[in-house]
Formats: sequence, C-alpha cells, structure tokens
Amino acid sequence: MDLALGAIIAPGFFESSSVHLAAAVGGLVALVAAAVGVFTVIRGQAFAGEALGDIGATGGSSAYLVGVAPLWGFVGISLAAAGAMEMIGIQRARGRDLATGIVLGAGFGLAALFLYLDTTYHNTTGATVTILFGSIFALSSSTLAPVIALGAVIVGIIGLIYRPLWLSSVSPELAAARGVPVRLIGSLYLAAMALATALSALTIGAILSTALLVGPAAAALQLTTRPGRAIAAAGLIGVATVWAGIILAYDSYDWRPLHHGWPASFFVVTLVLLAYLAARVLSARRRVR
Repeated sequence: MDLALGAIIAPGFFESSSVHLAAAVGGLVALVAAAVGVFTVIRGQAFAGEALGDIGATGGSSAYLVGVAPLWGFVGISLAAAGAMEMIGIQRARGRDLATGIVLGAGFGLAALFLYLDTTYHNTTGATVTILFGSIFALSSSTLAPVIALGAVIVGIIGLIYRPLWLSSVSPELAAARGVPVRLIGSLYLAAMALATALSALTIGAILSTALLVGPAAAALQLTTRPGRAIAAAGLIGVATVWAGIILAYDSYDWRPLHHGWPASFFVVTLVLLAYLAARVLSARRRVR
C-alpha cells in the first residue's frame, strides 16, 4: 500500500498542513456547491451562476485593496449582485439574461478598476492570479471556520425551501397555483447561489467558480433525475474532483521540465469536464439499452 501511494502521491503530502486545510475547505465547498448546483441546472440559471462567479473578482480585488480577507469580498459582492439581479427581474424568464448581462458588465468594470489599483498602489504579489484563478494551498487556517458557517447557512436555506424550490423549478405556474411564494423562494435560492459561488471562488478562483457549481451537478443529472440522488451524486463528483485536483497539483511540483507546480484550479476544472463527459456517455448508453 505504501509503495502504491508513493507512486501516485509525492512525499510529504499527508504531513502538509496546507494540504489538510485545502482538502477540508475544498471538500466542504464541493458538497455545498452540489446542493445549490443541482437546482441551478434544473432552473436553467447557469449563466446567472457564471455572472455571480465572475463578479466575485470585484469583491476579491476590493477586499485586497482595503486589507480584508478575500472571502468577505467574494461574499459581499455576490450577495449585492444577486440583489441587483432580483431587482432588475431575474425571476422572469425573459429578464434573466438582461439582468445578468447588466450586472455582469458593471461588475467587470469595477473589477478592472480594483485590480489596477491593487497592482498600482499595493505590493500584493500574485493578487490578480489568486483572485481570478484561486490558490487553494495558500488559504489561511482562519478561513475554515467562516467556510463551515457559510456552508451551514447555504445548506439551511436549501433544506428550508427544498420542496417548494423543487416544484417552482420544475413548474413555476403549478407552484404559484398551489400557493407557493415563487418570488420569495427564488430570492432565497438566489442568495444561496450567491454564497455558494463566493465559496467556490475562494477555492478555484472567481472566473472558474462556475465549474464547481454547475459541472458536478450537470454530470449528476445525466445519471439521475431525482433531486436527492442528484445532490448526493454531485457531492461525490465534486469532492472527488477537488481532492484529485489537489493531489495532482501537489505532485506537479516534481514534474519536468519546470518543477514549479501547476494550479489546482486547472486540474479541478479539467476533471469536472471529464466527469461530465463520462456521465454523458453513460447516460447515452443507458438510453440505447
């Protein structure tokens, strides 16, 4: 067993505190993203999730600018953007792309300004790369407690509105006819999605955060249409891809010719894509049978 692990995992992997923290935070975020991501795919709001993730660059860069932990910048701007989308009309199908596009454009403009100020007036090495593409091995130990707390809030919201959210996601008209407060349920879900994208941005970066939110969920929904099973499958896929990405990123420091290491976010996103393609193949074979 030791020889097999030694051939796959570089020495010192299990003794590294940075690896322990990365695995804990990444696993928690993957599980939370799975619970939200399944409904994101069902409701057809992947573009909104992408926008919230990209806008997270504004929050992360502004946090660096004022000396605050990037997590709170991601959270603050994601919630603000979700509120703006709600006000413009994200709950109406025709208004979703309009609301998302307007907020996304404004967010990118601010992100460009804040990133410029970060590099001009602060000597923050690698801030831009960390914000946009993540640096899971550079997380502080003080990050774990807020991630657990925010994850609990997200799971609590989804658990509270699970049944009406499922009904309103499948058929808003039927949900409204049965007295479900569709607008309120949609707003609570949007808040949960904003928090989930903020946590995903913390692990694999603002630009790539949607991959962790949507990818495992989309793969799981290729395998099952039941929401409970889909959430469980998405959680397993998400955790597996994040942990495998951490292993590959750690091992890449010994890879030739650079011996410098590849970003974990690259491996996570690539593995998520491969998992989705594999799920598509399995689903196609099942339909043929």
